[in-house]
Amino acid sequence: MAKQKGKKTGRPTDRVVYSEFGQNPATERAVPDRPPAEQDLRVQVSGKGRKGKKVTVISGFQHTPETLTKLAKALKAQCGSGGTVKDDTIEIQGEHAPKLVELLIAKGYRAKRSGG
Repeated sequence: MAKQKGKKTGRPTDRVVYSEFGQNPATERAVPDRPPAEQDLRVQVSGKGRKGKKVTVISGFQHTPETLTKLAKALKAQCGSGGTVKDDTIEIQGEHAPKLVELLIAKGYRAKRSGG
């Protein structure tokens, strides 16, 4: 994997130019697993791209994937619905924004309702 030089500055960039076998785990950034009190979360209800189905999206996490998966499982159980973890966000099926904000605040997170 070679470092490419930026067009204007001529300095190397950290962008991957070519990689035949995927990312090297040694070069990936470590994800800090911050305590809940240091995280600002946004909870919003979205229906875009889901054929009219509503999904509550929680974003702003700074956790490892394992911790995020455990938290998602607990939140899904409290709401009684399904969901998934995608790219440092948790998606819970249905409109559960007020309940999720309360649950996250009870767990020690700084959570706010975002959007309409």
